[in-house]
Amino acid sequence: MIAINGFHFGWLDQIMIFFSNKFVWFPFYGWIIYLIFKQNTVKSSLLALLLIAVGITLSDQTTSALLKPLFQRLRPCHVLDLQALLNLPDGCGGAFGFASSHAANSMFVAFFCISIMPQNIFLHKIFIPWVIMMGWSRVYLAAHYPGDVFFGWLLGAFYAWLLFRAWKFANKTCALGRL
Repeated sequence: MIAINGFHFGWLDQIMIFFSNKFVWFPFYGWIIYLIFKQNTVKSSLLALLLIAVGITLSDQTTSALLKPLFQRLRPCHVLDLQALLNLPDGCGGAFGFASSHAANSMFVAFFCISIMPQNIFLHKIFIPWVIMMGWSRVYLAAHYPGDVFFGWLLGAFYAWLLFRAWKFANKTCALGRL
């Protein structure tokens, strides 16, 4: 974590702050919604959007409302012994960091969307670097340890797998894919 955080430049600080800002991704999310509707039926797309909302809520609340209060592991930027060693270009967030909500949410969205649109190879090429950069930015900004990000990725992938199975089952059982 110290090595990743210590590799900083002024211009890179701004890129990492950008990557961690959830609001700058709204146009990207709009593009994803467009692709979902373009590559699926309306009913299947609406179900996918509902499941995306459920999945983001699950991954976000599991990390923020359950794991962070349960484990109470301080973010690196709140550890007194580390503060003098850290570059904090974006300040320091809430007290606890295990597990990373950013990592869980981005992995959920990426894995779920790749799963429902496997034919879109371009999407894979966008999502994989996006998820990696999202995780790296959280460690770079000293908001999380690498393990916080890794566990967030695992959690997001699990919820994506689970809800993709539900989407696939509903499409098969209810014939949403043909309507």
